[in-house]
Amino acid sequence: MIRFTLDGRVIQTDDGACLKDILPDHNPALSLAIIRPGIVSEEATRHFRITTTKGEFVAEIPDGRVVLPNPDDASFNPALHWSDRYAAAFGPFPSDFNPLRRPSRYARGDILIGCGGYDTQRSYLIVSRKEHQADHGAAEGGGIIGHIVAGRGTIDRLDTGDQITGIERMISWADSTHSITTTDLSLPLEEGMEIISHIRIQADGYSKEDINTAIADSVDHLLFSLQSGIFHAERTTSTYCMDAHLGHMDIRLEQKAPRREGAVTARTKGKLSGAIYIYRDDVATSPHHTVIGQVTHGIELIRLISDGESCAVVCEPERFDLLGMHLEDALAYAESRGISLKADSESPKRIVISQEPGTTLDVLKEKQVSVTTMDQDDVIDITLFDDKAPRTVDIFRRFTGLKRYSIGMLPFFFSFDDVWLFEPDIPEKINIIPENTPLGSVPKSSLGMTNASRRGGGLVGVRESENAEFGPTAEPFEGSNIIGIMHDLEKLQKLKEGDTIYIREVKR
Repeated sequence: MIRFTLDGRVIQTDDGACLKDILPDHNPALSLAIIRPGIVSEEATRHFRITTTKGEFVAEIPDGRVVLPNPDDASFNPALHWSDRYAAAFGPFPSDFNPLRRPSRYARGDILIGCGGYDTQRSYLIVSRKEHQADHGAAEGGGIIGHIVAGRGTIDRLDTGDQITGIERMISWADSTHSITTTDLSLPLEEGMEIISHIRIQADGYSKEDINTAIADSVDHLLFSLQSGIFHAERTTSTYCMDAHLGHMDIRLEQKAPRREGAVTARTKGKLSGAIYIYRDDVATSPHHTVIGQVTHGIELIRLISDGESCAVVCEPERFDLLGMHLEDALAYAESRGISLKADSESPKRIVISQEPGTTLDVLKEKQVSVTTMDQDDVIDITLFDDKAPRTVDIFRRFTGLKRYSIGMLPFFFSFDDVWLFEPDIPEKINIIPENTPLGSVPKSSLGMTNASRRGGGLVGVRESENAEFGPTAEPFEGSNIIGIMHDLEKLQKLKEGDTIYIREVKR
């Protein structure tokens, strides 16, 4: 029998087994982290595992001179002495510092040493549950000695009667020759091997006990970006891995905070705005990055992955998005998530075109959602040519709403002969380069966008019949980018100038 570890679980299996035997459903295109047993040089880290009766969390203590209390020392009472919605304190124990005697500001996850009645012989190890300002009888700088980098949900569950059962400094493995990533599922298992199959990210502001909606928009961007379950490591450096596969997206700065190992951010400025970053090491706060989450499992995979590799990712919570669903499916999904749904109709075949609240955290906090629906006959299906016109298709998605949602909107301009024209709000600065221009003739139902070679750049059109001279927007072929097909042309007949059509992308 072979004994190994898979995602933290110790497993035994028969001799001769390989990765495919224990991961039969794993996507062979996604990398696994393999840490082989061998001669590994141990190195003490600045991370401490703090175990409690409600679970464990990992604290980063940057200053090597800081000494944490020992739960086995008779001078330290490891029980939870007090707690409220903002903080929890363990102790007391004797310490030596000068209390500042005035309030300090603390962020969620801060760890500090304070004291009761400004008596350092009655000091406490305090963890901050929420951002707050208070006088904890701490030293200069608020007495902050470190930060929780994993397991923040544990501190939310602490209650009367809980206690610290262990504090240990974590040891890192330093022999990278025994640590690899692989997509080869035929790789034989070895005694003592450690396998990490995925990373897990917990969104900031979310825990099963409490939800903070302060950065709900940024969190929704994270959940949307990784909803495929794949993290694309398009660029890796010594400090981060970056996934920018969705291209440019407008994201606003909602939470500026230190970017520590395992932190997840979204870039808010520049050409890579919207890209997701996961950090391998600590870096300074940036005005161009909003912090949106924390890796809670699989940091080893992030440390090892290289440019061009991809790995499986699980985000908590799962995104809550009903747009594009039939009402009956939306009702079933909302019920499965414990959410009460209120609709503007009882017809099960109507399609959801909007929801309120619009973000996942807001819905989960309120435990209810209202939806607006539309008759299925009024929603027009389209198919887009990502392979033939990727740049123009990306522009089309960004300015119709299809980039982020399953339902988009397209303002109707006017029609003549067999041409129907639409005018999405695309800024003039957007350069629509010629791409997938027609050759020979334009088939019926072709969806096109006028490119920058013509004055009407950004105009969208569709033809009801084949044409060998002009494109879908009635421009010459060289001015027409073919981006897809519109499937339900008969639904256009009822349109009036100034109407907006709802479009749904389908794969055919």
